[in-house]
Order: sequence, then structure tokens, then C-alpha cells
Amino acid sequence: MVDFWATVLTSFNTLFGEAQALSMWEVIAVCLALAYLILAMKGSVWCWPAALASTAIYIVLFWKVSLLMESVLNVYYMAMAVYGYWMWSKGGQDHAGVNIVSWRLSTHLKLIAITFLISLVIGHFMATQTHASFPYLDAATSCFAVMTTFLVAKKVLENWIYWFVIDSVSIYLYMSKGLMLTSALFVLYVIMVVFGYFMWRKKMQDQQHLSVSTAASEG
Repeated sequence: MVDFWATVLTSFNTLFGEAQALSMWEVIAVCLALAYLILAMKGSVWCWPAALASTAIYIVLFWKVSLLMESVLNVYYMAMAVYGYWMWSKGGQDHAGVNIVSWRLSTHLKLIAITFLISLVIGHFMATQTHASFPYLDAATSCFAVMTTFLVAKKVLENWIYWFVIDSVSIYLYMSKGLMLTSALFVLYVIMVVFGYFMWRKKMQDQQHLSVSTAASEG
């Protein structure tokens, strides 16, 4: 009996220690992710280094709680952080970085349809071949996040609308797995993406007015 309780106590201490370590890394990842969003809202290229560090941590965190697609997604995020930094600093005309643009509704409808079908296929595979939690929901949020991150790198205005929906669904997903700090971060995200949309729209309008004024003066 003594050996039994000693084993239980040892197991409890081990789990408590692992939980503390997990929470510490989650705090760091949350802070970096929040820095990314704030800098992205301002259109600062330094949002991408913050994203690179945050996603590196989340790769491990999500794998530990069996959110496999979320973990794989963050590998993609790391690659997109490098691509986004290049696009915002060296992409576009004259390698001066890209400007904010708005895509037509028909283009977005095509993107949504294609992404939804891909998420169904991946969700079915995860449900039948892996131990993933919430396979279809995990696959959907991951697939749409992949597509939307590309829109951020391209500075497509409507990326904020996609993030509003993705982040809202992700709150439930993360709360179900006990990632409370990350859940709280995504509640804040839902609020901040609204401001991000209007900030980017104002910048896009300013860019358009500047282009018109420049063209008129040159003419």
C-alpha cells in the first residue's frame, strides 16, 4: 500500500511539473503571438519575426495535447513568417514591399469552396487514421488558417474577416483541450481583428488616394 501511494505521489508530481512547464511556454507563445497581431495591425514587417518564434513554441505545445493538424499548421506558419517578411520588405514592384489590396467576392467564394473540400478530406483521414481530437474541426480551422496566412503575406484586406471566423471557432477547440491562456488570447484576437480590418482598410484608402494624387501630378 505504501508503494502504491508513493507511485501515485510521484506520478502526480511529474504531471504537475510538466503542466507548469507547459504553462510557462504557453505564456511565452501567447505574448509573442499577441505581439505579432499588434505589429500586423500596424503593418509592421517585424510582426513576422514574432510569428516565427511563437509558432516554433506552438509546434511542441499542440503536439503534446494531440492537436496534430494545429501542430503541423505551425510548421507552415514558420515558413510563411519567412515568406511574409520577404513580401512585406522586398516583394512587390521595385522590391519595395507590397501594398494592401482587396480581392473580389467571386475570388473569395472559390477559395472558400476549395478550402472546405480539402478540410473534409483531411478531416476524414484524421478521424479514421489518427488519434487526433476533433478531427474535422481541427482540419477546418487549420486549412482555412493556411489559406488566410497566405492572404496576410499578400496583404489582402479580407484576411481579417477570415481570421474573425477562424479565431471564434478556435476558442472552443482550445478550451476543450485545457489551453486556457491560448483560449483567452483568441478571445482578444476576435476583438482585435475587427480593429485590424478597419485599420488596413483606412491604409488601403490612403494608398489609393496617394496613387491618384501622384498620377494626377505627373499628368
